[in-house]
Amino acid sequence: MEVLKITPRGYCHGVVDAFRIARRVREETNGPVHMLGMLVHNTHATDDLQAQGIALVDQPNRLAGLELIHEGTVIFTAHGVSPQLGLKPIDATCSDVVRTHELVADLARKGYEVVYIGRKGHPEPEGVVGEAPGKVHLVQDPQDIEALDLQGDRIAVTCQTTLSVWDTEDLIGKVRARYPQAEVYNEICRATQERQEAAVEAAKEVDLVVVVGSPRSSNSLRLVEVVKKLGHKPAYLVDRLEDLDVEWFRGAQRVGVTSGASTPTQLTRRVIEYLEALEVPA
Repeated sequence: MEVLKITPRGYCHGVVDAFRIARRVREETNGPVHMLGMLVHNTHATDDLQAQGIALVDQPNRLAGLELIHEGTVIFTAHGVSPQLGLKPIDATCSDVVRTHELVADLARKGYEVVYIGRKGHPEPEGVVGEAPGKVHLVQDPQDIEALDLQGDRIAVTCQTTLSVWDTEDLIGKVRARYPQAEVYNEICRATQERQEAAVEAAKEVDLVVVVGSPRSSNSLRLVEVVKKLGHKPAYLVDRLEDLDVEWFRGAQRVGVTSGASTPTQLTRRVIEYLEALEVPA
């Protein structure tokens, strides 16, 4: 089968930096080293870090996770962390997420109510909301926006860095329809936006798209979403080579392959090699 290798794809700078920090800390630290939550949202990358001696503490609530750590060093994830945790962490937060934290904290200090568009249950919104509890309002869908009851002229809207730029713009529009005075700070990171735009453009040239990434990865899920919604082509998320279903390719001549920002390169390479050798069923 002919494979279009969509670029850019794979690791972004924030993920590379997080890995570098984690490995340096492990090499330079005596005693146990823990990561509070998956450093990046990919099981294979997390397994590799654990094999290097960095223990995973993965709890739905990171405060609960901290209660399980009694000694050693704690690395916080690339998604950022709430300052309310009260610790001096080893900080592996992506620089794009740091910028959003600083923006939200600054707006809250200036008296703004901040509408934050993000995915409930994801660690990045958890960390950002913790910058100013009661002043940052997490919304995920139009119903959440309708439920807002904000007063005053100082209202701002911003967003999780790994969402779809198109869906975010739609929700920002709905916030401004209710609060015309809202100031907009679109924080979608450049790496996320570039990968989404490339996938949508590539969809014009292929029969379907395979996204290599974890179901826990927000940016991987959004890649599938934008190809379907805006590229108007089938798209499938695979966490490993074994997730591929030959039936997806029946009658297809060309497939596009991309990957999430936390997907190991060697995993994407294996998927590409398999598809290039695949004899497509009639």
